[in-house]
Amino acid sequence: MSDVSEPVNSNGDEKKRAAERRFAFRGFRGARPRYQGLPSLPVRLLIPNALTLLALSAGLTAVRYAMDGRFEAAVLAIVAAGVIDGMDGRIARLLNGVSKFGAELDSLSDFVSFGISPVFVIYLWTLHDGHSYGWPVVLFYAMCMALRLARFNTALDDPAKPAWSIHFFTGVPAPTGAAIALLPLYLDFQGLEWIRDMPALVAVHLVLVGLLLVSRLPTPSFKRVHIDRSYVLPVLVAVVAIGALLANFPWATLSLLVIGYLSYLPFSYRSWMAYRAGTNSPAVDHGVA
Repeated sequence: MSDVSEPVNSNGDEKKRAAERRFAFRGFRGARPRYQGLPSLPVRLLIPNALTLLALSAGLTAVRYAMDGRFEAAVLAIVAAGVIDGMDGRIARLLNGVSKFGAELDSLSDFVSFGISPVFVIYLWTLHDGHSYGWPVVLFYAMCMALRLARFNTALDDPAKPAWSIHFFTGVPAPTGAAIALLPLYLDFQGLEWIRDMPALVAVHLVLVGLLLVSRLPTPSFKRVHIDRSYVLPVLVAVVAIGALLANFPWATLSLLVIGYLSYLPFSYRSWMAYRAGTNSPAVDHGVA
């Protein structure tokens, strides 16, 4: 056995000990995860959500206008929110951009734009004069809208719905309910200013609209309506005519549209009864925002 010891690689041992010290220090403070970045999203998913946020902005802007006393601008902002709300869902289906996130965002936007903004505008317009009943009516309408939207969210995946149920809503939809709630303002803008001096009458109107929102009344749905080719041209002419009337006589046109919708509800119920009798299916409780 040789008494000569092997040379020690002091330089290598020193590097090894330095590496061990760095490793121990990193473990003590916790290793920093590498930044992965946000996953990319296709544009088709962003467009419908952007429209929903635009509708939400219009609904909130209506509150600002009402606080400034600009009630006509406030009502137009809510009408604009309703128009945009009717577009975002259709565009999402057209672009195959339907998502759970978009559905939840749309529901929250509907509650603000059609459950909070309209009744807040009406409160600043006249209900604040009803000291004992004005604010409770505001809360009642808002809660009815919240219940309607909650019913809609829980009934989306109901497998018991018959095929013909796509032609009907259960209760008045949220944008339509807001349009009906604003009817007293339409009339006031046309010169019937005495309505503003009767907050009790406006309160009764809002209570009835709230009941329509949460009712089981079958109301017409136009989402799946198919128009025969022979009626395409007359329908287009009617749409153009309504657009022209809205541009020139907005309050009278909105009043007539609301009254016409309410007048059609008995016929919608009769049609629903005919569908139900033809299939002997039980009534289905489904909601639509």
